[in-house]
Amino acid sequence: MVELKTSRDTAAPAHGLTADDLVVVPVRNHGRWVAAAASLAALVGLVGSLAGNDNLRWDIVGQYLFADLIFDGLFTTLWLTAAAMVLGLALGTLIAVMRLSSSPVLYGLATFFVWIFRGTPLLVQIIFWGYAAALYKYVMIGIPFTDITFFRAETNSLLTPAVAALLALGLNEAAYASEIVRAGIQSVDTGQTEAAHSLGMRPALTMRRIVLPQAMRVITPPMGNETINMLKMTALVSVISAHDLMSNIQDVYAQNYQVIPMLVVASLWYLALVTLLGIPQAWLERRYGRGTAQAQQVSPLQRLLGGTARTARVGNRVMNKEAGR
Repeated sequence: MVELKTSRDTAAPAHGLTADDLVVVPVRNHGRWVAAAASLAALVGLVGSLAGNDNLRWDIVGQYLFADLIFDGLFTTLWLTAAAMVLGLALGTLIAVMRLSSSPVLYGLATFFVWIFRGTPLLVQIIFWGYAAALYKYVMIGIPFTDITFFRAETNSLLTPAVAALLALGLNEAAYASEIVRAGIQSVDTGQTEAAHSLGMRPALTMRRIVLPQAMRVITPPMGNETINMLKMTALVSVISAHDLMSNIQDVYAQNYQVIPMLVVASLWYLALVTLLGIPQAWLERRYGRGTAQAQQVSPLQRLLGGTARTARVGNRVMNKEAGR
């Protein structure tokens, strides 16, 4: 038999050291501390200059930060974001499945949809839907090339600014969501689908019960970013007066001419909402990332606090060792 010795076993007799005598000294990263101090000083200077700038009119900011008009705009912004994301995700999933279909007709229609709505600016689409009455005075549903009509309504009464904003945001999001969902579906090994089919599962059931749950690990992070981006993109619907947060902000500074303070109010609310949206996104990423290295990741705040506590523990251990000697 061969006797194996660890490095501690071989080193202890040679140097007369034990495991308790070993002192772990952390590496000194002086450059990193200097950079952190410089960044912190720059941040403090910027915040201080903004806080002391009289042109910001913090009294105006405080006056309108919790005004009823702002809350009305926030409600519109939130429901537009939620409704547009639901519409975009549902339609995007359908389009992604169509693009993966073997049918050339379904593939062609889905590709044409993505080409149109992803290839034109969102602002153009919002204006187009907002002024659709200039193209069609009435919205009619019936049998083509006949006089038979099942539904008829004026475009202006049907496509209100809120409905036009929802259509523009939802359809535009569907084009991007379809690519995200398609990438998530293609990330699942084809053997999963083949195994489900061998068990007698139908393609639709296989997609719903086998493929999509596994694809969520890839879909969730970019879709979370799309939700945050959608929240901010709702500010564009102010061009058709959809009474969202940015629309109401513009109405206020058009009357009191306090542009910068009102933009600060809008920025503070958007930052707060984006921060809140980051919480469920992080939870979903950890949930669907279970069993992977991604699930073990921690937030930047936890890394900062954990790193500070770990450095303090190591420093205390070194000081105790030195004191014991």
